[in-house]
Amino acid sequence: MERTKTAYTHVGPGLPPLHGDRAGALILGSFPSPKSREQGFFYGHPQNRFWPLMAAVTGEPVPAWGDIEAKKAIILCHGLAVWDTIGACDIRGASDASIRNVEPNDVAALIRRLGVRAVFCNGAASGRVYARYAQPLTGLEATVLPSTSPANAAWSMARLEEAWGAALAPFLQRNG
Repeated sequence: MERTKTAYTHVGPGLPPLHGDRAGALILGSFPSPKSREQGFFYGHPQNRFWPLMAAVTGEPVPAWGDIEAKKAIILCHGLAVWDTIGACDIRGASDASIRNVEPNDVAALIRRLGVRAVFCNGAASGRVYARYAQPLTGLEATVLPSTSPANAAWSMARLEEAWGAALAPFLQRNG
């Protein structure tokens, strides 16, 4: 039986950043999954734990999968920003491990414009891209947090809440 790998596809641009006028902390993913691109919003795969996790660490109710306004409110009401390190790339399906020919987003410009004091990367792929393309321009070292992807089964929701909660706590605000 012959196994064929999914072909590489050049995909981009990704999603625009989500932020208010100012943000104490920026959370960076790598590149939006096919489900996120289809939904037109960050962490759109129903099994990704990002939104339940953000609700847990901010004390907000868990938004319904399709409730983009509630998801935006969690980020904006707590002085956070969300974006991706990669604006376009070649990728196989949703596999971060397959990403090549990266065209980075201008994360450094966003950090300067918003007055970001801390950068958090959702997983190792985001951390690597940030370190290569943005950190030399910002001088801000990123904290790489465990991925909220369902592929990261080694991390239970409770462990994710502990790690992410401790990292984000000093930067969470309540705006409104």
